[in-house]
Amino acid sequence: MALPMPTLADLQPLGPEIFVCAAAFALLMIDLFLSDARRGLTHFLALFILAAAAVLTARELGADTTYGFANLFVRDSMGDVLKIAIYVVAAASFVYAKPYLQDRGLFKGEFYVLGLFSVLGMMLMVSAGSMLVLYLGLELLALSSYGLVAMDRDNPRSSEAAMKYFVLGSLASGLLLYGMSMVYGATGSLQLAEIHAAAASTGDRTLLLFGVVFMLVGIAFKFGAAPFHMWLPDTYTGAPTAITLFIGSAPKLAAFGMAYRLLEDGVGPLDAQWQDMVAWLAALSLVVGNLVALVQTNLKRMLAYSTISHVGFLFMGLAHGGPLGHGAAMFYAISYALMSAAAFGAIILLSRKDHEAEEIADFRGLWSRNPFQALLVMFIMASLAGVPPFLGFWAKLEVLLAALDAGLMWLAVVGVVCAVIGAFYYLRVMKAMFFDEPEGEGPKLHPDSHLRVLFAVNAVALLALGLFAETILKWVGLAFPA
Repeated sequence: MALPMPTLADLQPLGPEIFVCAAAFALLMIDLFLSDARRGLTHFLALFILAAAAVLTARELGADTTYGFANLFVRDSMGDVLKIAIYVVAAASFVYAKPYLQDRGLFKGEFYVLGLFSVLGMMLMVSAGSMLVLYLGLELLALSSYGLVAMDRDNPRSSEAAMKYFVLGSLASGLLLYGMSMVYGATGSLQLAEIHAAAASTGDRTLLLFGVVFMLVGIAFKFGAAPFHMWLPDTYTGAPTAITLFIGSAPKLAAFGMAYRLLEDGVGPLDAQWQDMVAWLAALSLVVGNLVALVQTNLKRMLAYSTISHVGFLFMGLAHGGPLGHGAAMFYAISYALMSAAAFGAIILLSRKDHEAEEIADFRGLWSRNPFQALLVMFIMASLAGVPPFLGFWAKLEVLLAALDAGLMWLAVVGVVCAVIGAFYYLRVMKAMFFDEPEGEGPKLHPDSHLRVLFAVNAVALLALGLFAETILKWVGLAFPA
């Protein structure tokens, strides 16, 4: 059946997406005529595009749900809240990346263009009203991410990481697409609302359940949940740190949006089946992520495995299945994106043109050399460990309460035990900063003032937002009213 010609009513809900798409193409053309000496203009234009998109999105925040293009696209508060968070984290990633890329001869317009197309893919994922739009957004994000990871072509580690990411990402996309095809075969529709109605009807659901299983595999891979985490440690370690910061933060928000659209808007009536699967994925991610992170000496690799454990906490909220659980999971996704950006930002801050501060040993003696920066890194590690009153504590508390509300006492116990285990490897970083003697000249900070200011704001925000966590919870409440 052919779709009707789009009208102004169809285009209006897609205002931010249309703007970002057009602006990304315009930035690509502008960058062609800029010399390397004027490449900073591309940087500031990219930040302006994200700021303008945030204004366009915020104007409709809290408004009634609207649909476009025969319900292929949905504009609602959940998507708007996630989009604004994506803009903020992506903008921070761009500022973190600039001095790092300049030092290594990687300061190219392609980084910003690919980054903006990644943001566009995330926007489509969180506002998809159809599996078709969701998959298109996912592939736009994935293809842009592959290009970003492979930016440092002369670095064998980056090339290897990009190949692994591409091969395993393609496999996961195929499994997700296979699951979607089975759901289509069982319901006769790609529209999430129609799939929801079909899932609520009684009858043989075998084919539909098989499709849900394969879709869950795709979701778990995009999050980096165990046992589908194989790509994550090598990709995080091999990619340039600035790229790792980007792909390790904002896409987690989009992955939550994808999971919500597929599991709640799509196959929500089957929650009794998929909630148990999500709960076991959460438990496995918590155990695998925390135990393997304990033995890591490379900080990027340690943060990669800690990401797997944090995905376990996020899945704990998703396993609830109701507004309370979805709100807790979104709160955790936003909190983790901010914490992840700050953690990899600390590596960039201590890295130099001829040195990557990837090892925990690189942080030895930071307290004696720069007490203020050591205090900021401590804020980040404490928040990741879930120490009160930092933001990470409230994020963990919310998903644990959601698990208890869903009757998943065993999962909450696993979460508490793994949180205690996880605190150990974050304390190792603090020990290196405050009690170990520095090697050689000790850690040196990058001289870029914008980098230092952003890092300070990012780290202090983890404490400030923890003290006023109710503010973010009210914001998330716009998406999932009780």
